[in-house]
Amino acid sequence: MADPRQATGSGALETCCLERILEALKLLLSPGGSGSSSLQITKHDVLLATLKSNLSAVEDKLLKDPHWKTLKLLRDEIANKAEWPQNSVDVTWSFTSQILLWLLCLKETMIHLAADFNPGKSNPRTPEAAPALSPDTLSISQQKTVQSVLQFVVTLGVCPYLMPGVGVPLRYRTEFGAVVQDVVCLDAAPDATRRLYTSCRVLLNVAQHASLGSLIFCRHFGDIAAGLCQLGFCPTKRKPLKPEEEVLTEEERALSREALRDILNQIYQPLAVRELLTLQGGPPQAFTDVKTQVRSRAPAWLRRLCGQLLSERLMRPSGVQAVVRGILEGAGAGAAGGHDAEATAADWKKCDLIAKILASCPQQSLSPEDYYRDICPQILDLFHFQDKLTARQFQRVATTTFITMSRERPQLAAKYLLQPMLAPLHRCLNTAEIPESDMVPGTILVTEEELSRCIEDVFKVYVVGNEPSAVLVDSLLPVLGVLFSLYCFTRQSVSHIRSLCEEILLWILGKLERKKAIASLKGFAGLDKSMPSLHSLCHFRAATQGGVMVTIKEPICDEDEDEALYQKVSSEQWQVEHLGDLLSLCQECGLAGDFFIFCLKELTHVAEENEAEFKMKPFSSKSLLELAQHHTLLVEGQEQKLLVLQLVAVLCERMSEQIFTNITQVVDFVAATLQRACASLAHQAESTVESQTLSMSMGLVAVMLGGAVQLKSTDFAVLKQLLPLLEKVSNTYPDPVIQELAVDLRITISTHGAFSTEAVSVAAQSTLNKKDPEGKTEGQRQTSHERSTGVSRSHLEQQQSHEKSNQTGLKSNTPLIPQEVSEPNATTNQKSRNITTEQLQEVLLSAYDPQIPTRAAALRTLSRWIEQRQAEALEMQEKLLKIFLENLEHEDTFVYLSAIQGVALLSDAYPEKILLGLLTQYDSGKDKHTPETRMKVGEVLMRIVRALGTEEKAEPGNAQPATLLRQSALYSSASTSQSFHQECPNLPWALLVKKISPYC
Repeated sequence: MADPRQATGSGALETCCLERILEALKLLLSPGGSGSSSLQITKHDVLLATLKSNLSAVEDKLLKDPHWKTLKLLRDEIANKAEWPQNSVDVTWSFTSQILLWLLCLKETMIHLAADFNPGKSNPRTPEAAPALSPDTLSISQQKTVQSVLQFVVTLGVCPYLMPGVGVPLRYRTEFGAVVQDVVCLDAAPDATRRLYTSCRVLLNVAQHASLGSLIFCRHFGDIAAGLCQLGFCPTKRKPLKPEEEVLTEEERALSREALRDILNQIYQPLAVRELLTLQGGPPQAFTDVKTQVRSRAPAWLRRLCGQLLSERLMRPSGVQAVVRGILEGAGAGAAGGHDAEATAADWKKCDLIAKILASCPQQSLSPEDYYRDICPQILDLFHFQDKLTARQFQRVATTTFITMSRERPQLAAKYLLQPMLAPLHRCLNTAEIPESDMVPGTILVTEEELSRCIEDVFKVYVVGNEPSAVLVDSLLPVLGVLFSLYCFTRQSVSHIRSLCEEILLWILGKLERKKAIASLKGFAGLDKSMPSLHSLCHFRAATQGGVMVTIKEPICDEDEDEALYQKVSSEQWQVEHLGDLLSLCQECGLAGDFFIFCLKELTHVAEENEAEFKMKPFSSKSLLELAQHHTLLVEGQEQKLLVLQLVAVLCERMSEQIFTNITQVVDFVAATLQRACASLAHQAESTVESQTLSMSMGLVAVMLGGAVQLKSTDFAVLKQLLPLLEKVSNTYPDPVIQELAVDLRITISTHGAFSTEAVSVAAQSTLNKKDPEGKTEGQRQTSHERSTGVSRSHLEQQQSHEKSNQTGLKSNTPLIPQEVSEPNATTNQKSRNITTEQLQEVLLSAYDPQIPTRAAALRTLSRWIEQRQAEALEMQEKLLKIFLENLEHEDTFVYLSAIQGVALLSDAYPEKILLGLLTQYDSGKDKHTPETRMKVGEVLMRIVRALGTEEKAEPGNAQPATLLRQSALYSSASTSQSFHQECPNLPWALLVKKISPYC
């Protein structure tokens, strides 16, 4: 008769129910009679009693319950095949051994159920119906049971037998773990190492089933890996053991090493990286309790092993991504981002840690160059993730890694990181060799995706990283010309890379040395032809996704030469204008001011050139080739000069008054102006523009010396650079006023401001008036004037000077200066060019133009003529007043403010005639005019009475003219009205106006 186990073995596997096995596992995990719902809070004796009770309960069930007979046969069959000792004096091992047997039973049953499953064909009438589940599929409750069983196996069969420093100690995990650590008997047979080997091998056997393997490795991979590391790599005693005393054979150790590498290759790589880092010595983020501070340090052999295994993970395909994910997900970011991902992305310390890991060449690599060749493409791929949350983390890591590698190994970083990243831009340089196969017109040399990705990567590395290392800056210099051309092209249309190009250019111009930055700007403007630029055969084209691509141009026919010339000129003009826009954003750092001074110096070189250079020598002295070359050089020279003029014009238009940021720039500007004036004098090419520019620049120096800027001794050292030029101007310039001012400026600079003539003060005040005609308040102007002249005068002298200024044509609200100082300004005003009747009529017609800019400009022009006391304009004062008053009712702010200024200036010239009419119009216009118009008239009145002066006490023996008294009364009344309006806003202002009227 055959053995009953052999006769029923195969049948048992077929008929054993999956539910019965799970019921047996539940019975093993039942809490027993402790009266508690959880084993975690039991003590040593209760735990041991519960384990014994549960083992006895399962055995009784197998013997007494007939429905469990088949299950008992299966269990016995698996137990007979098992090669490990299943019984022990130590109850914990006996319990663990039985659980391992039941797990093997579960695996075999699930395999047979899946093999016998034959799903029927799906019904085509109901294709939306879900397919039938495989019978080996575990429900959620069954998965929880299996997870609890696995937790017991790892807690009782793996963790207690790990050496100190290998893995996280059991007592530091949970309170139940601490109890288990104390109840395990390590002296009882079998040996602790044999127990560890058995548990790991059985768990790996069970993990061969896919669904069971996911449950095992998802939570217990780290503990299993720690056990395999100890089994396969822990050094043994040097003295060879006897065969009967040897716990593990060499074959078993080799199997452990092979099993470790297999599961490392099969597992989710970021999980493997995270667990290896934990084994190497860093505690996992979940265990941040103070207890973890006393855990033993990982032994040296384990640290070396984990480092080697981590390097192998890194060298695998997509290894960089695995390492990055492993560290970031271990930090709490989660596999798909998680709620802590944003905080993780902002943590630069973790990014620095990953960057140092990636930048360090492992020992397994043959050479650093081989390592960089394999790793750098993966680092570039970190920039290109589509998921926004993941992309933020990876991009920061990639940026930091870029910077770290560039700092540690600049040559390798330039070769394997920067060159591949900038390859699309290098491909379309004029220094690049385009293959003949790509020279067909219309061929796409750089696709939209390549160019967009390149610009985005450059932005992330340079602007976001913000590390101006030499290798990063030098690698970007050759492609700046193409980058600027791309920026100019994107300014002509809508493109998502426009702002990126602008930020990159601003960053590199700000980080470059000033000389290199100026040289780059010269190349952008076309003044430096040696700068690499876009290939002559290439041009940019708008792409379908809002980006740009580079294609080969169509050949130019002879008939299209005019069109090609037009496109060339237009392109150059666009580049100059866009360069001006770019420089307008560089004013704070001083680059715009330095480049403007450079352009002025180039303008001076243009003035210094001799006209004889443009005259060709006799034909007999040159060959035709030399003549052609000479002609080409002349044309190029003329183009350069026109380009310089255009640059200066654009910069003057685009730049604000804050273009100069320090004294040195102002001095350089003045020096360039003086040099150009001297050059013009040398060629007898003096012009009105040159004279005005010279006066303005010298006035600027006078303003600085007059106290507008607090000068230091170092500033005077810079100003002394102007002394030779001022001396040359004083000796050669024909205008005696400028000669005298140049001499006085030399004296003031040489004495560090200790001595200053009145001419310097007048020039400073004149410059300030031109800069701000609306001006400061009366007190501010008086304070500035007293500081610049350094002379104290009585109020009577100031009033006399004020009357003199009115007679000579200065505004009544200009600073009060002595009579003898006002005379040169009067002379200057008399020299102003008179206007013609035709010009006046044309401007009067423009004052009614429907176009707002034209109308406002006409009103401003009329105001300027009134201020200059032009006879043609003053003769038509009534008509001008009518025009200004009519424009007061205009709704545009620029128009009615220009009209207010005009009425105020006209009243300044004829106060007795104009002011009374305005007061009458304000008082009687309640029903005729809107409140807005009356408010505008009130604004005019307030400006007028403020400009007429303050009331002063009459000194004994000096009679005050009636005009001054009336003006003072008006000013006092205006000030009183303003105070009353602030205190009593509901008081009618017209009542106070009636009080003012009799004084007119």
